[in-house]
Amino acid sequence: MKTVEPQSRQANGKTRIQALNESRIITAAETVFAEHGFRGATVDEIAKRAEMSKPNLLYYFKNKKTLYRAVLDHTLNFWLEPLAELDADKDPESEIRRYIAHKLEASWKNPRASRIFASEMLRGAPVLNSYLRGDLKSLVADKCAVIEQWIAAGKLAPIDPIHLIFMIWATTQHYADFDIQVKAVWGKGALNKKEFDRIEDAVSAVILHGILPRKH
Repeated sequence: MKTVEPQSRQANGKTRIQALNESRIITAAETVFAEHGFRGATVDEIAKRAEMSKPNLLYYFKNKKTLYRAVLDHTLNFWLEPLAELDADKDPESEIRRYIAHKLEASWKNPRASRIFASEMLRGAPVLNSYLRGDLKSLVADKCAVIEQWIAAGKLAPIDPIHLIFMIWATTQHYADFDIQVKAVWGKGALNKKEFDRIEDAVSAVILHGILPRKH
């Protein structure tokens, strides 16, 4: 009799199939929420886009709100990991340039996620309000302290750290939230790697020029 080996589990306790299905559902949900917003999106449409049955989808996410929160969490984890990695012991120019590049790449490769987040903010953050005032506020306070250390060491000009972070968020997410406007005014269609590199260089140059100490 052939022995059936149990499915290997990942560090989070999920099997490989479970992890793949959850990823597939979240990708489909991002598309539907970006197109229709939270109110207009339906579990039926998300299941259809994920190419699975509605009962199967609901096995992983019990309702639309749970799935919506999972989509937001997925976006925030991807966005904020590089911010969390800002290190006071490293060179601020390299660290800030790396963070700008990551945020721009996130906007370029997955503009839907940024639009869903923007929609959540415009709705008054009904799902994320407690997170914004809790974990996110704490993370930003920690990274403001890192920036203040760089300023105290003379490695950055004296600026308000929180507004530097807000400026990076606003500038980088513009390329996702206002993608149509950017392409129309710039006269570009789908951006290629060369054009993306031009955006990264321009944004990094403007921000870093304003915060790096002047050389005499």
